[in-house]
Amino acid sequence: ETHAWVTKALRVLGLGTGAFRPVSVDSMGRVRIDELRERIAKDRNEGWSPICVVGTAGTVNIGAIDDLNGIADLCQEQNLWFHVDGAFGALLKLSPSLSDKVRGLERAHSLGFDLHKWMYLPFECACVLVRDAEAQKRSFALEGSYIDPEARGVIAGGLPFAQMGIELTRNFKALKVWMCLRAHGVETFARLIEQNVAQAKFLSERIEERPELEIAAPVNLNVVCFRYRDADNRGILGELQESGLAVPSGTTLDGEYAIRVCLVNHRTRQSDLLALVDDVLRIGEKYKFTVAAEG
Repeated sequence: ETHAWVTKALRVLGLGTGAFRPVSVDSMGRVRIDELRERIAKDRNEGWSPICVVGTAGTVNIGAIDDLNGIADLCQEQNLWFHVDGAFGALLKLSPSLSDKVRGLERAHSLGFDLHKWMYLPFECACVLVRDAEAQKRSFALEGSYIDPEARGVIAGGLPFAQMGIELTRNFKALKVWMCLRAHGVETFARLIEQNVAQAKFLSERIEERPELEIAAPVNLNVVCFRYRDADNRGILGELQESGLAVPSGTTLDGEYAIRVCLVNHRTRQSDLLALVDDVLRIGEKYKFTVAAEG
């Protein structure tokens, strides 16, 4: 269930996608730590050198959260780097009532999360936190008289971003984050995150009330995957989007296509979700599978 950025990063690093070792998940979409332990041992016995385990706080498909403390314990025992993909789930830490869902997050060596999701900011606004700043610098720092640190002037004492990542220059994305936090406060974002989680529960309950519909995966956070029974759900989704009524996405779970609703909008209201259910029911009538008998 880990996001495809992992294999893309391996290609960028020159390691190839074969270096990625996927591990099975349980019925709730959480990585199986017993299998992870076995995989590490197997790779080492075969001459490979595992270097990092990627845990997930909020999988893209269904919003599942791995046992982060369990993975952290294993990484500590096996001397492995522990990275957490917290694309949107990491920001549960802002909510006093939801923060327990990501227990163990604070033990990661590195953490990535997207501020364009549950901070409701524009795209290209994301964050990576690395516990060991020197390790980060050793990986990315460049030498050149034109980028030497200065004791005086406009860049004195600043954070040299060119020494911390692949990009040499970047725009002032952090300003968006700072301004939003100053204007609205952390408590506002915590309340909106809680609102989206409550809306997902509300939507799943409305879906379960309709015999034509079925929930396709456990509703952990703000993601609801569902299907219209015995119908072409891909066709339903296409018409739903093209009509402009709503723009959920689609995914495949257990070999079957499902409509995926990911709630990361502070403007969403329960009335919008009720309208979505009504629209799916109405459109779904046209996409029901039929069975014909010969003769």
